[in-house]
Amino acid sequence: MSTPSALLLPSLHGDDVPAESRPLLDKIKKGFGYVPNLFAAFANSPVLLGGYMSLDAAFENGTLTATERQLVLLAASAANECEYCVAAHSTVAKRMLNVSPAIVSAIRLGVALPDAKLNALVNLTKGLAAGRGRVVPATIRAFLDSGYRPDQIGEVLVGIALKTLSNYTHHLSPVEVDPAFAAER
Repeated sequence: MSTPSALLLPSLHGDDVPAESRPLLDKIKKGFGYVPNLFAAFANSPVLLGGYMSLDAAFENGTLTATERQLVLLAASAANECEYCVAAHSTVAKRMLNVSPAIVSAIRLGVALPDAKLNALVNLTKGLAAGRGRVVPATIRAFLDSGYRPDQIGEVLVGIALKTLSNYTHHLSPVEVDPAFAAER
């Protein structure tokens, strides 16, 4: 099944942005210094934009570290084959969180990570995303045996939900990878 040639959710700017989305985009601009193209596409639907931002805030308040959260987002984006989000999360992981390029590359290539605990996290994330919530028990056991708790599986699910929203939005309406993320394209 193919996507229609016209973008369903084009990136919106200026007066084209619905009034309900404007304060949310202002908040995003303060955080990034600009409005990334995918968020400008979310702006077509104030419900999508607000929902994404609320879910992201909940994810940020969990117990996974900033690096672990970023790797969940990258792994889910890789599993969902979203070029935009893979580039964005690779950039954030490397530049803002100083994640080793070898770890980012391993996630993108689908090979084992050199860190066993992060490998268990990434395998659970990719397994759940690819299996639509179903994963072999050994993947869950490896996650728990590496030091994670059962409740943190819920946090991984929130990260996957975030990426489902953004990855699917990009699949429906591919937007240009922002210049800030282009090196990781």
